[in-house]
Amino acid sequence: MGAAIGLRNDFDAVGLRRLARATRSANQGRRLLALAEIYDGGRRSDAARIGGVTLQIVRDWVVRFNAQGPDGLLDGKAPGKPPLLNDTQRQALAEIVERGPIPAIHGVVRWRLIDLARWLHDEFGVSLTETTVGRELKKLGYVKLTARPRHHAQNEYAMEDFKKGALQPSWQRSKPPSRAARR
Repeated sequence: MGAAIGLRNDFDAVGLRRLARATRSANQGRRLLALAEIYDGGRRSDAARIGGVTLQIVRDWVVRFNAQGPDGLLDGKAPGKPPLLNDTQRQALAEIVERGPIPAIHGVVRWRLIDLARWLHDEFGVSLTETTVGRELKKLGYVKLTARPRHHAQNEYAMEDFKKGALQPSWQRSKPPSRAARR
């Protein structure tokens, strides 16, 4: 087993405890208190018990603390999954949507999500699902517009009569039953 990694010399146990009290992050405070135990001459296993972690994690905290100071003990944001399309691909997608398809070239008269996914695969070699293409278009500010369906035998007079009836409340209090109905 190798020697323990030493802590930086510009901090001490009292300073770390003061920082632990002042921090707004509970996790950073717990980590600072664990490292303060090491500064006081305690064992790494005691620091792990104080921090509620294993020795390996205490070692990771020491490495981060030595490299970045107390800020290295803050919880970092995970990088997340990289985007499937880069900016130039997104720009090309926006341009092709704006121009619309050319039936002779693209084989369609209007863009569907599956057609755009196929175009992205042919153009850039990127395989996307229809859902992902729709999400990318929404990020670009596009919404799907469709015509409201209208039945070919729609009767405008019947619609007006229906709308007039809709102005009345749908729930109405019934009249009290007559004496004959109560018997």
